[in-house]
Amino acid sequence: MLAEGFSRVAAVDCGTNSIRLLVADVNPATGELRELDRRMTIVRLGQGVDKTGRLAPEALERTFAACREYAEVIREKGADKVRFVATSASRDASNREDFVRGVLDILGVEPEVITGDEEAELSFTGATKELRGRDDLAKPYLVVDIGGGSTEFVVGDDQVRAARSVDIGCVRMTERHLVRDGKVTDPPTPEQVAAMRADIEEALDLAGKTVPLREARTLVGLAGSVTTVSAIAQNLPEYDTEAIHHSRVSYDRVREITDSLLHSTHAERAAIPSMHPGRVDVIGAGALVLLSIMERTGATEVVVSEHDILDGIAFSTAAESR
Repeated sequence: MLAEGFSRVAAVDCGTNSIRLLVADVNPATGELRELDRRMTIVRLGQGVDKTGRLAPEALERTFAACREYAEVIREKGADKVRFVATSASRDASNREDFVRGVLDILGVEPEVITGDEEAELSFTGATKELRGRDDLAKPYLVVDIGGGSTEFVVGDDQVRAARSVDIGCVRMTERHLVRDGKVTDPPTPEQVAAMRADIEEALDLAGKTVPLREARTLVGLAGSVTTVSAIAQNLPEYDTEAIHHSRVSYDRVREITDSLLHSTHAERAAIPSMHPGRVDVIGAGALVLLSIMERTGATEVVVSEHDILDGIAFSTAAESR
């Protein structure tokens, strides 16, 4: 029996690199979220999209396999409503109708291919709902969600004030700058890193036209690149969500880790205990995006959140079901 004010919902976030599920009992009025199941699968949906403009057949099949698994979990937990949000890769693909039909067949809901601005607002809600009322984190917040294909920037306090999505993500930057002859350079050359850095800086210029990056007093970082950097900073023996959530990583530590990742081999990165196998080749690019943001904003630390767009989707779904 659900407590008064709560709805049981399922939220699916399908990005460029991963697809994630959250089933939770949510009270949108109080901001409470009671997690029942949260899982993530690396499917690399955005494989080759930056180059071909299409979703690869094998990438679609990996994604549909994860959807079949998630459909079973949703049935078992008895979620009343499901919302499936698709982000950067499916937004860019010319054959996204194949993706839409496949998801509809498996989960019974049509994926919403949302805009970058909608993505940013959901990320902000998910990341900051539980931070409100804390006196140790100054407002306004700058929430940065470093995904596979894009990064969302949102400045706000209790409400979003400005948001912008730009096409710098760990997969897109890796494929654009670090791949030679179909393989990731191991490790990348200084010229490759410089070209990637220039691309990121150009995107930050673009984001800064809409979002006052330097006005924020607390930087909140979301998604796998940021959480993995936190895990490395803490020398965790394995990926530990509780230890990572709301951890703080200094600028100096982010710089050290980024430099190490960009000078390491595939085997060295894979040997990091907290590293997900699907992030081994793209973590260097993701860490460089985070470092560049901290340099641009002057942030001395990043507050790391495990709650992000997925939680924002759950809150929005519960609010609609009410």
